[in-house]
Amino acid sequence: MKLTSLLTPACIRIPLSSTDKQDAIFELADLLVEQTGVEDPEELKAAIWKRETTRTTGIGGGIAVPHGKTDGVDSLRMAIGRTKEPLDFGSIDGKPVELIILLASPIDQTGPHITALSKISQMLIDVAVRGQMKACTNGEEMYELIKQLESSSV
Repeated sequence: MKLTSLLTPACIRIPLSSTDKQDAIFELADLLVEQTGVEDPEELKAAIWKRETTRTTGIGGGIAVPHGKTDGVDSLRMAIGRTKEPLDFGSIDGKPVELIILLASPIDQTGPHITALSKISQMLIDVAVRGQMKACTNGEEMYELIKQLESSSV
């Protein structure tokens, strides 16, 4: 699986207009709805927020990967946002978040969901890559960076 198969430049928002954690997550969920035709936006938001309230998805290094499963999504979907200003996400390292990668998947598709989370983690373990992603100025630029990173890791 390639992350670029789950993503389009239109599903990347730089910068996000939101100024807090929940609004940022919901802004990305709305972007998925607009761009991919998710059937029930409120169900999607509820699923992602429920997951977020059980344990933070702020994984450290200025990154958060909120995710949720719902019947209103026909296949694994991804959206990415970079914040205007760092947001408090209750991250495991105590640092604010600048890059948010949101995943939404059908309830019955655990394998692809886990694979995508793994690929995101592998890509973002590199401090230089995180810096490059945070420096992107638009969705097309970030999409091309991810595409380049995936092609060089084959």
